[in-house]
Amino acid sequence: MDVAWVIRQRLDELGLEQRDLARAAAVTESYVSQLLTHKKAPPAPDRTEIYDRMDRFLKLPHGELARVAQAELKEERQRRHGEVEPLFPDLRALILRKCVPARLEPVRAIIERQSFGELERLVVQTLLRAARIDVDVLHVTPKQRARLDSAVTSWEWDPTTFALTVTLARAAVKRFEYAERTGSDDAQEKGLTEFLREPMLSGSATEEELALLKSLQFLDRRPTALYYYCELQNLRDPLHFRA
Repeated sequence: MDVAWVIRQRLDELGLEQRDLARAAAVTESYVSQLLTHKKAPPAPDRTEIYDRMDRFLKLPHGELARVAQAELKEERQRRHGEVEPLFPDLRALILRKCVPARLEPVRAIIERQSFGELERLVVQTLLRAARIDVDVLHVTPKQRARLDSAVTSWEWDPTTFALTVTLARAAVKRFEYAERTGSDDAQEKGLTEFLREPMLSGSATEEELALLKSLQFLDRRPTALYYYCELQNLRDPLHFRA
């Protein structure tokens, strides 16, 4: 998770535009655009004046973006030393414990590469939805985590279709589909761009692997950055990753 993701998420939820945020934060629209596309690093965590303005405009708790920026900076430092600590250790321990054993190893390999990455956020959001716990993924309290633990028996992720199947304590089974249909070249380009932009997903890919990923054609889905990452792992070890 990073500052850009949190801002994009809140803009989408509130139905706001980048120019609205730029005006509220007293910065240029170009600056916001570069920040959200990772072309410009986020302000230092101690730049509280800009983060405070953004927090208020995005209706986030006071100091939220500065906290995320601090976590992002810490993650980057740890990444250089080959270690990345989870942003929410207890929540991660819970979702990994609930993952079906057959899927646990490839899921753990993806999740542990980031402090709170795309797949981890997706799983937490889906489990909360299945358990009917109305809370943002960034603000799960210990009490809500305990409710989630009691409500969910297990979950399974299909890296091919991106479907999540959740088994609840009351024996109900819910399946959530996230593969977007009726794809387009623009949608494919967006997913590929996001994949290439995130070092934790594409940083280890060779030129040959990237060329093969760029040549993929999709007739019935809009591939996300995480989809390309899964395809990269499948290229390297299809039997292990699909198993």
